Parts: sequence; structure tokens; C-alpha cells
Amino acid sequence: MTSEELKQFCKEQGLTYKELAELIGFGEGAVKNAISTEKISFQMAHAINMLKKIFELEAKLEKAEAIKKDFKAWINEN
Repeated sequence: MTSEELKQFCKEQGLTYKELAELIGFGEGAVKNAISTEKISFQMAHAINMLKKIFELEAKLEKAEAIKKDFKAWINEN
């Protein structure tokens, strides 16, 4: 993972570096330092990738819940 990818991820998710740090269990300074030095540790990159996966799964779950709700409404109509 590069610093640019990390910045883009934060931008896409609307996260500050402080918020990202809290979500992945790192300090804000560690995140800022990793970005400025372009040295993102394996542990930090892995934590961020896991956070990405969590966000993806939450989005899929929301879609599934919406489909489930629509399906239940359709069944109740018929």
C-alpha cells in the first residue's frame, strides 16, 4: 500500500487520519508519519485492508437487508 492509496482511501471514506487511526488501532501520529515518510508498515497496511473489507461487507449487508425488506413487503402484498 502506498501513501497515495492511503490518502485516496481516507478521501473516499470521508475519514480524517485521526478517525482512521482509531479504527485500525494506531495513533494519529503513526498514520501521519507513515504517510509523510511513505513507509507504511505491513501491520498498518493489513489493518487498513481489513477495514476496507469490513466496509465492503457492511455495504453488501445493507443491500441484502434492503432486498430482504422489499421481498417481505412483496410477499405481504400477495
